[in-house]
Amino acid sequence: MKNQNNSTIFLKYLHQYVEGNATYLEQEFLEIIAKFSVLTLKKNQLLVDENQVCPYFGFIESGVLQHAILVDDDEKTTYLALRNSVTSSLNSFLNKVPSRKSIKALVDCQLWVINLKGFKDLLANNEAFRQFYYNLIEKQIILIDEYRIDLLTLTPEERYTKLLQTEPKLLQEVPLHYLASFLGISTRHMSRIRKNIK
Repeated sequence: MKNQNNSTIFLKYLHQYVEGNATYLEQEFLEIIAKFSVLTLKKNQLLVDENQVCPYFGFIESGVLQHAILVDDDEKTTYLALRNSVTSSLNSFLNKVPSRKSIKALVDCQLWVINLKGFKDLLANNEAFRQFYYNLIEKQIILIDEYRIDLLTLTPEERYTKLLQTEPKLLQEVPLHYLASFLGISTRHMSRIRKNIK
C-alpha cells in the first residue's frame, strides 16, 4: 500500500458531498488525502472476509467490489460497489466486530483507504470530512430504503429495468450471476429477462 500523488478523482468525489464550493476548506481536503493510502486489490482478492474485522473505509477509484453473505453455503450478493463510490463493512469497521459479510474484488481494483484511527481523527478535526461523511451517509440511507421497497413492490422485470436506467455500468461490468443475486432473481430468470428487455 502506498500514497499516490494523483488524487484528482478522489478529490472530485469529496467535493460533491461538501456544501457550496468550499474553497475555504481546501487545506482540509488536502489533509483528508494525506490520511488515505492507495490499496490495490487483484481480482478475487478480499477487502474483508466474513467473520473478520474490516480494516478499512475506502473510496473505489477503479474496479467493482461484491458484498456477499453465505446462506446455507450459497453465496448471496447484497451489494455491488462501483468505481466512484465508497465501500466498507461499516458496522465491523466502526465497532471492531466481526463482519457479517465479505467484500471481494470482482476485477482488479484500486482504492483509497483509511484505518479507524485516521477516520476518527478526521471526523473529530476536519470540517470538510465531517460534511462529506454526513452527506454521504444520508444519501446511502435513502438508496438502501429505496432498494428495500423495490424488492417488495417491483417485479423482477421492473427491478432489472430500473437497474438498466439508473446503473447501466453494472450491466456492462458485472457478471450475470452476481447481478441476478443482487436483484433477488435466479440466473435463469435473469437470462430470460435480458433477452426480452433491450
